[in-house]
Amino acid sequence: MTDATLRTAGILLALLPTVAFGGVSILRLMFSDYMKNPIRRRLWTAGHAHAGVLLVLSLVSFQYLDAADLSDGMTTLVRNLIPSSAIFIPAAFFLSVLSPDVEKPNALIYLAYVGFITLSAGLLILGVGLISAAG
Repeated sequence: MTDATLRTAGILLALLPTVAFGGVSILRLMFSDYMKNPIRRRLWTAGHAHAGVLLVLSLVSFQYLDAADLSDGMTTLVRNLIPSSAIFIPAAFFLSVLSPDVEKPNALIYLAYVGFITLSAGLLILGVGLISAAG
């Protein structure tokens, strides 16, 4: 693995405990009036789950990144695209329902689409690079 990939993986591993802390925080909030709002409850639990899964997916994809037939620029792009989805998608779920009396998500929910695009682009580029490397 290259130094850049190792460094990014190290950062992601160091950030993973924040997801665990977020889970404990959400669990604590489940017993408060703030989380009695059903849409907030659903989106916050979904945001938390997506954050953890996408960070782990990022780490798994790094195992294949340096084997892919990609230019240095494309490798850097993939190294940034996939983990960035772990920011955009949960942010959409959390930030779109902050108001205590929310009845539907606000426009920040569209950050999820940005996250889905970054994730899809990163995975597609990595997949094509791996197919190309396989010959």
